[in-house]
Amino acid sequence: MTKDMMIKALSSFFSDNGVETMDLATYKSHGNDVPVKDYLLKRNFGSWNRILNVVKVRYPVSLAPVVETPTPAPKAKAAVKGEKKDGK
Repeated sequence: MTKDMMIKALSSFFSDNGVETMDLATYKSHGNDVPVKDYLLKRNFGSWNRILNVVKVRYPVSLAPVVETPTPAPKAKAAVKGEKKDGK
């Protein structure tokens, strides 16, 4: 597995989990569900921060922004037409 393949797999793993970055402890906690073991990544890139930087540069994780639909404000009741104001 080449470095580029490792970073691409890591980027898709991040996007599948819905996160842009992940610290090393959280990545390790996923156990065998990770695409590339952490020690292989650290062997090829040196440090976890360097790995995250390479992911950010080569295959940035773009999460879809959460768009909230505004709820329409309740309409005020219209005045009843047949009533007249008491005008003195």
